[in-house]
Amino acid sequence: MSKQAIEREVKRRRTFAIISHPDAGKTTLTEKLLLFGGAIQMAGAVKGRKAARHATSDWMEVEKQRGISVTSSVMQFEYQDHIINLLDTPGHEDFSEDTYRVLTAVDAAVMVIDAAKGVEAQTIKLLNVCRMRNTPIITFINKLDREVRDPLDLLGEIESVLKLQCVPITWPIGMGKTFRGVFSLLHNHLVRFAPGTEKLATDTELIEGLDNPRLDELFPMEIGPVREAIELVQGATEPFSLEKFLKGEQSPVFFGSGVNNFGVKDVLQALVDWAPEPQPRDATVRKVDPYEERFTGFVFKIQANMDPHHRDRIAFFRVCSGSYTPGMKVQHLREGREMKIANALTFMANERVHMQEAYAGDIIGIYNHGQLHIGDTLTEGEKLGFTGIPYFAPELFRSARARDPLKGKQLHQGLKELGEEGAIQVFEGEFGDLMLGAVGQLQFEIVAQRLATEYKVDAIYEACDVATARWLVFPDEKTKKEFCDEQSNRLARDSEGNLCYMATSVYNLMTTQKHWPQVEFRTTREQGQKFE
Repeated sequence: MSKQAIEREVKRRRTFAIISHPDAGKTTLTEKLLLFGGAIQMAGAVKGRKAARHATSDWMEVEKQRGISVTSSVMQFEYQDHIINLLDTPGHEDFSEDTYRVLTAVDAAVMVIDAAKGVEAQTIKLLNVCRMRNTPIITFINKLDREVRDPLDLLGEIESVLKLQCVPITWPIGMGKTFRGVFSLLHNHLVRFAPGTEKLATDTELIEGLDNPRLDELFPMEIGPVREAIELVQGATEPFSLEKFLKGEQSPVFFGSGVNNFGVKDVLQALVDWAPEPQPRDATVRKVDPYEERFTGFVFKIQANMDPHHRDRIAFFRVCSGSYTPGMKVQHLREGREMKIANALTFMANERVHMQEAYAGDIIGIYNHGQLHIGDTLTEGEKLGFTGIPYFAPELFRSARARDPLKGKQLHQGLKELGEEGAIQVFEGEFGDLMLGAVGQLQFEIVAQRLATEYKVDAIYEACDVATARWLVFPDEKTKKEFCDEQSNRLARDSEGNLCYMATSVYNLMTTQKHWPQVEFRTTREQGQKFE
């Protein structure tokens, strides 16, 4: 394919993630973006009744039962001649690792904030991950259909807590029962929707100008304070700067209610107009430009058992340059061999369509029988390695054994696959005993549930005497041997085969570090990283 054709396609792409604290309304916003983008005809709700539709992005059995998102999902749709790749991420902090990895594959993020609660703990963490990469952020302040905090107050909190300069692009009229819609400061008009939950409203009215008497007629009680607040905010904030936004220094802020479709279309428009097209990526030896003709990209997530009828594994792959065509051959760099990508997929959550072409920014699914791991790079021959997919030292540990000793092999297999997927970290002790490491308690519950439903293994999970783990880096073989001889009962290997020190307490860790100053005890590692 010609360079011009690739360039044209890349410019059409927008790839972004939606991030938030749990329950801020992230999955609802995803649904509504899909609705406005014409990808679905009816929006589902996360907390639906048994008979109601579930959200498109929450497709796993576990998610439907619990009403939360536990894995990231990918959706692709077309809007205004742009190809939108939207990644919905789990908000619950127990699944934050999945989110961190997803954030390595996007060019922008939409941050959803609950207008009643303001900035919450998980929002701060996620924003810091975005900041590491200077990812541009669009802010959506949600749930204005409830009794919420003052908008000026919320803007002040975002600025002071997240150290992010805010520029309101829309402003709410009323809140709770008196929430009437949002006024666009950018276009100086109000698009009046009828509050609708499921379907798109067709009967919209456009009201031009903040001083329009029609606003007084429609909203006699609400419009006075709105005019005052807008005057105040316009005097106090800087104008929107595309340059600052793209550097990750300034965030355009939209107010609305995902559930009522208010303000959602503005966010989608901002993504098309302002969010960056796919950007160059660091591949260790050089930067890879998205317009290059040669195909490159990396795996940022593995999802097992997306199809309950088939034990399948899908590698989620971000294309960084060139173009994909069905049946093409690429180099699998970690294994040093050629690989054919026969039928790449695109997604609408768990609904799949075989892809005929893909360009930089697109997320494709590759059928994977265990040969692809998170962090793997595929190219047309050049030795590159895309960096930055993190693993963090777990905080919680359990030992695992099969209730039926004959199912030990199945347990090993299931945990190995879930470990590769990143759902949990798996460590193996010197006698083959398995330890699970997690960021939060809920991860254990979900893994137990998935082992039982997807792998048909009933396991026993017990507390074990591990408080924290550290990856070990030795200066030389002699030190390594001496350390391993002395600490053999405290060592285990992770899924990549790296040696880890399994400390019984923080005090135990500090004492060992003090005793072995020449050994590095690392709290993070990159995906695929080998320390030996």
